This record gives sequence, C-alpha cells and structure tokens, in this order.
Amino acid sequence: MNLLARLRWPLPALLAWALAWALFVQSRLGLGGTAALLLASSLGVGLSVLGRSWWRRLIIGLGFPVSLALSGALSLPAWGWLLPLMVLLLIYPINAWRDAPLFPTPLDALNDLPNVAPLPPGARVLDAGCGLGHGLQALRQAYPLAELHGIEWSRPLRWLCARRCPWAQVVQGDIWVADWSSFDLVYLFQRPESMSHAVEKAREELKPGAWLVSLEFEATGLTPVAQPQATQGKPVWVYQAPLGLENTGKSG
Repeated sequence: MNLLARLRWPLPALLAWALAWALFVQSRLGLGGTAALLLASSLGVGLSVLGRSWWRRLIIGLGFPVSLALSGALSLPAWGWLLPLMVLLLIYPINAWRDAPLFPTPLDALNDLPNVAPLPPGARVLDAGCGLGHGLQALRQAYPLAELHGIEWSRPLRWLCARRCPWAQVVQGDIWVADWSSFDLVYLFQRPESMSHAVEKAREELKPGAWLVSLEFEATGLTPVAQPQATQGKPVWVYQAPLGLENTGKSG
C-alpha cells in the first residue's frame, strides 16, 4: 500500500477505478447488480487511502460509482446509488472530514523528536486521530519504549489500525472529547483549521512538562520549543506545557 501511495497522480485513481471495475464485472455474474455495486464501491473507497489529500480521496472513492452511473451499464432505483456514498461515510464520517481525513505520517518524520522532546521509558504517548496507524508507527520508531495509544473516530479505520499496530492501544472515539491529561506527549497531524481547537484543548488539559507535537501545521499563538524538519520538508512543531500564550519557548 505504501508503494502504491507513492505513484504519481493520477495513477492511484486510475488503478483504483480499474480494480473496482474488474471486481464489478466479475462479481456481477454471481451476485447481481446491487451487490456487485456495493462490493466494487467498497474496494474503491478502501483504495481511497492512496490519495494524499481529501479531494483526491473523494475522486478515488467515488470515481467508480460515478463512472458506472454515466455509462448506463447498471439500472438501479434512486436509493441504490446512495450505497457508495454510505460506504464512503462509513470509512470517513462527517466528523472525520471536519478534522483531518487520513493524512499519513511519513515513517521517518519524527526520528529527531526524542532529541528535543525526551521521554522516560513507559511514557504515555497519544496519536490523536491515528487513522490507519502511520503516526503510531513513526512514534514507535522514535520512542520504542513508550506506551503508545491511538484514538480514531472512524470504526473501520480504528479496526484496521489496531491490526496494523497490535503493540498500541487503539480505541474508537472523538479526539476532542477524549481526556489528554494523562499523556506525556500528544501527537497531531490535523488540518490548519483545527489547530486552534487543539491549542485550546492542550492548554486546558496537558499536565506541566507534557509535550504537544504537530506535524506540518503550527499552533498559532504559541512559541515552539523546537522545530525540526521532517521528511518531505514537513516541519515538526514541538511545544511544552504549560502552554500559555506567553510561552517563552524554553523547555524548562
């Protein structure tokens, strides 16, 4: 999957559509039109993780059913065409799209983090919005002795993440409702629009000395302790509680 995700756009979309069409043609013979549509659409949505942005994931996930509808190859009642959308919303609930739908963390992105945010063995580390577990894998590489936790809103993604990262404790839940106070480090790879919410929550809940780490997007209004560069030119913004607006940037 990581190799496929590196393909130059639009090759991931073309590959996903071709595989969905092949599955549809093959399965329609034995399952019937509606079941074949649901199965092929599920494959397309599953392959949408190949997209590096939300609009590319939409194109990949909805490309097959849209092309099928335009082709006129299948006659369904109006409600039948809602099935692909239902599959998409199952994988990416509205709540997840409002935050950061599956932004994968490069494996080596956090390798320099222990140099600026050291943690003792057994420290509790949270990946808030863990998706398929890319962030957890990067955190494990950076902190092999830490106790890793993940929270993911999408139930299918949480299920997949738990199986990709059996060494982490992965639960389904809302990162904005979950309590961050017991963690020594909270890691985020969110959208810029949600960072103000993250800052407010971290200021209220992180215990003194705990770390807030954001890949690529700055927590505006706070002074970072450090800003190491990750792979692909993405900055890693590192902050330490207490996170008052007059943070001096010293780790204490």
